[in-house]
Amino acid sequence: MDTLVRIMDEKLAGPMNKLANQRHLRAVRDGIVATLPLIIVGSFFLILGNPPLPKDWGVYKFLVENAPKIVLPFRMTMAIMTLYATFGIGYSLAESYDLDGLSGGILATAAFLLTFTPVNVPAVAALVKDGVLTAEAAANLTLPVAGFVLPIANLGGGGMFVGIVTAIIAIEIFRFTDRSGFKISMPPQVPASVSRSFEVLVPTAIVVTLIGGITYWLGFDWHGFIATLVKPLLSATDSLPSVIIQVLLVTVFWSFGIHGVSIVGSVARPIWLQLLDANQAALDAGKALPHISPEPFFQWFIWIGGSGATIGLAIAMAFFAKSAYAKSLGKTAFVPAVFNINEPVIFGAPIVLNPILMIPFILTPVVLAIIAWFATSLGFVARVYTVAPWTLPGPIGAYIATGGDIGAVILNIVLIIVSFLIYFPFFKIYDNKLYIEEQEN
Repeated sequence: MDTLVRIMDEKLAGPMNKLANQRHLRAVRDGIVATLPLIIVGSFFLILGNPPLPKDWGVYKFLVENAPKIVLPFRMTMAIMTLYATFGIGYSLAESYDLDGLSGGILATAAFLLTFTPVNVPAVAALVKDGVLTAEAAANLTLPVAGFVLPIANLGGGGMFVGIVTAIIAIEIFRFTDRSGFKISMPPQVPASVSRSFEVLVPTAIVVTLIGGITYWLGFDWHGFIATLVKPLLSATDSLPSVIIQVLLVTVFWSFGIHGVSIVGSVARPIWLQLLDANQAALDAGKALPHISPEPFFQWFIWIGGSGATIGLAIAMAFFAKSAYAKSLGKTAFVPAVFNINEPVIFGAPIVLNPILMIPFILTPVVLAIIAWFATSLGFVARVYTVAPWTLPGPIGAYIATGGDIGAVILNIVLIIVSFLIYFPFFKIYDNKLYIEEQEN
């Protein structure tokens, strides 16, 4: 075991930390994470439009009747999250190159929007076609004859990969023009804000001409092309083997002191968001939710108490410890664990490089993932479609993420019990070891 720990530390820790801090992956992570407040708040409006209440309640009837207006904040936040994420990616990547972050965010957003072709359609006809109004009602409305529209689906999770690619292209062009001096420089007397605007003129011209030319003159379908490439990946990611692999990667990295969620999440989060977006679109259209494992599935059915599903270990330490150290740490770590904060346990027990506790730390989430995946795929538990704040206690978060499914609450409680049962024998071995050491000293 000592040899394995040494090899992992020497051969893996360095490269993995470098990967986690690679500027493009870090920018993608920062840009997407910055949209989480909008995603969380916007998702609540989707729940209000599809309330988990008895259908004979007056409040249910009111919410359903007014659902088209209620879900509008969702459409302007979560439903177009890639638009916000692209700005964040551009901002973060530009700052990593010591470029102006605000200019980088705007440039990245423009590059993303240039992958869309606005369509000029009759506004009334579009409403009638979508079934929003009858022909008679539409005829009595005063609406413009035509208007330009964008496909909102690709402004959301469906366009995430296009947003990432175009944001990186835009900022790399920005960096090239800055480093090569191929830019318009103003005298020192010019205000900084004006000077920055002129400095970005050249990269803006290049980005608009390049991305716009590819989209409008070459007729390249960015979104269709990327969707074709990503579709097999999305299907694979939603499978049980893929879920288990992701869980193993996170926990194995954490076991050696490497922030597993940062590494795996940098790559997987765009995919998780596309799965979540597809579920929300299906719910909004009144269809069955297609995907099992968007990110909330991991949060509320696997990472209960934090990475490694350490809620079971926290309970064992808080209420069943014999050694003074474990008992004291348990009292300290139990409340944070209830709210999914487990750094006190990971580094305090510790779990990192601890051969006794590493085993259940890796094993428990795999068992929980298998149970939750089958419970969801067989229809015992509703599929997740919204993002609840990650600091909520597990049963509450599961209830919200599934739109008010009691089965999700029951499953979450069952999984907490399973976590405790798996951790307990390993905890007793470790606790007895600590107790003997305390007695000897």
